[in-house]
Amino acid sequence: MNTKPLQDKVILVTGASYGIGEAAVYGFAKAGATVIMLARTEDKLNTIYDDMVAQGLPEPVIVAFDLETAPEEAYFQLRDMIGKEFGKLDGLLLNAAMLGQRTPISNYNWQTWNKVMDLNVNSQFLMARTLLPLLESAENHAALLFTSSSVGRQSKAYWGAYAVSKFAIEGLMQTMATELENTSHVRVNSYNPGGTRTSMRAAAYPAENPEQVKAPEAIIDEYIYLMSDASHHIHGQALDFKG
Repeated sequence: MNTKPLQDKVILVTGASYGIGEAAVYGFAKAGATVIMLARTEDKLNTIYDDMVAQGLPEPVIVAFDLETAPEEAYFQLRDMIGKEFGKLDGLLLNAAMLGQRTPISNYNWQTWNKVMDLNVNSQFLMARTLLPLLESAENHAALLFTSSSVGRQSKAYWGAYAVSKFAIEGLMQTMATELENTSHVRVNSYNPGGTRTSMRAAAYPAENPEQVKAPEAIIDEYIYLMSDASHHIHGQALDFKG
């Protein structure tokens, strides 16, 4: 069994400071990758960095970046920094998202709607589009993975902008996968982790006992697989947590 399936890979994770993103950072590093941690909360990224170095894991890279408000030029600057430092990107996990309101569409706040769309859709598009050349510079296989949701495939009442944003992500994934199918070694997929013990889950289900929901660490093996060359044949798929 290969205990370092991500050895020598460079992987960027958005929303890296908490929840699934933080668990992915540790999981990818333990699997051998150099992880670029991108999040708004630099203090938390510094704490993660110190802990990873203390554990003897590959030294990560900290990128303090506000996906909700960053201008387009900031994405090009990020691309140039990664290109100068590494010359490639082997994996991109687009994980950052916000919940917004749990309320009927008839009551939905316009400013909140825009904030959700800016973070959950527009920033994902900018990140995927701008960093694609670096993914295409990877030596063998490269992976672009969008974090999806069950309500992005079959919506439910009161999920508002969050559900709509995840439907948009599925459309973006399918469009990119089709465009790259015969022209690139970059594989593009979406992954629905299912109910996971995160702050977003707690906000969505405040009455739920968090101990009855799986921890983020429970899904990381599947994220590692989807970032590894072992999954090179999986492309254009809307995937779900298997457990």
